[in-house]
Amino acid sequence: MPLTRKLKTLLLCSLSVILISCGNSEKENGPVVIRYWEKWNGFEADAMRLIVDDFNASQDEIFVEYSSVSQIDRRLMLAIAGGIPPDVAGLWNHALPVYAENNALTPLNRYTEAAGIGREDYISIYWDMCTHRNYLWALPSTPASTALIYNKKMFREAGLDPERPPRSIAELEAYNAKLMKRDESGRLIACGHIPAEPGWWSPNWVYWFGGDLWDGAETITADSPENIEAYRWVQSYPERFGARDLMSFKDGFGNFASPQNPFFTGRVAMVLQGPWIYNFIKNYAPEDFEWGVAPFPSVNPELFPNVTLVESDILVIPAGAEHPDEAFAFIQFVNSQVEMEKLCLAQRKFSPLAETSAGFFEEHPNPYIGEFIDLAKSPQAKTLPGTTVWSLYANEMRQAFGSVWTQTATTEEVLSEVQIRMQENFDHRARRWKRMEETLLTEWEKP
Repeated sequence: MPLTRKLKTLLLCSLSVILISCGNSEKENGPVVIRYWEKWNGFEADAMRLIVDDFNASQDEIFVEYSSVSQIDRRLMLAIAGGIPPDVAGLWNHALPVYAENNALTPLNRYTEAAGIGREDYISIYWDMCTHRNYLWALPSTPASTALIYNKKMFREAGLDPERPPRSIAELEAYNAKLMKRDESGRLIACGHIPAEPGWWSPNWVYWFGGDLWDGAETITADSPENIEAYRWVQSYPERFGARDLMSFKDGFGNFASPQNPFFTGRVAMVLQGPWIYNFIKNYAPEDFEWGVAPFPSVNPELFPNVTLVESDILVIPAGAEHPDEAFAFIQFVNSQVEMEKLCLAQRKFSPLAETSAGFFEEHPNPYIGEFIDLAKSPQAKTLPGTTVWSLYANEMRQAFGSVWTQTATTEEVLSEVQIRMQENFDHRARRWKRMEETLLTEWEKP
């Protein structure tokens, strides 16, 4: 049965069960009111408000109160610790392990099993990133994948085929050489690509070199040969272009969300970005801006084709939520095909569901949205490490990136130091988990 019809049927069943089993005063006097905290603002918040309105209009047993909350990761944890959490919250997928191992979330396994919702209903990587320690803690809302976004006009002016983006790191650098421009004084004024722009994923360049940041179980892999090769590539930029020249070049960049974004002004021809880039191109790029999308090139496209970093916003039920059953009914509604596509279309992203309607592609203003979906389905799709040390680890890798970018240390030195510190930290967290494991698993198994 297609996911749309299945979820609609099961949602009605869920609401019937809730109505029968929960005879509290709220039900007698009106709908159960559930509180939903979400981190979005602006048009993204408006998009989710449409879905909330649809849910509230679809039945009269549950009413969702929707609030945009800043610094939600910190404020939500405080609310849970204080015993006053919302019923539903929107988080980022990388926050999930910390929340789960602090017993701050409600496992969703019994809900999804009862509803007949499973991994096969989703692009698999988005289901997997909602799991931790073999439990399901969330369902996705709006996902993303990353790709090479390039300026076709700059390609054409440099004598490059605008329909043939680079396919390997070697080709990327060959394109770089043709796209680089200096003024009469020798000052760098344009280039093809630099790994520090915009600098959001500096810990993750290792993925395009066949590397990873941990083994998925017990071992941090910061100083693996593949990761060292990736950071040597990073360090090759200040070696080739000059550290001071690059610093001066970047100092002249405008804000990302502005017409002075260096990608829009023709100062940088290629960037790593996600589907949201369409919104910024529409709002800030010149009207005649020509752009394309392709997999960001890897060091060996035969061995590592279609590498991408994927992330997702997620919906969770905090531990101690007053109305968890009603909260899941809402999450289930959001994850129906019609509502999910409506949400993702309004945010100019793509659906995490396994099936996408033809109408979604027809209505979507981003002509390359299909490429982002294909990348998310790639066997080489990568996620941030699903470990409680990730926040600290990411900061360590960013500092390592800065050290090799400014040539203050060798790649081997900085990654070796990261390896030692993070393995110690990881082992400490692992010992804590072992002490807590039996207690937490018992708690998570409760009906």
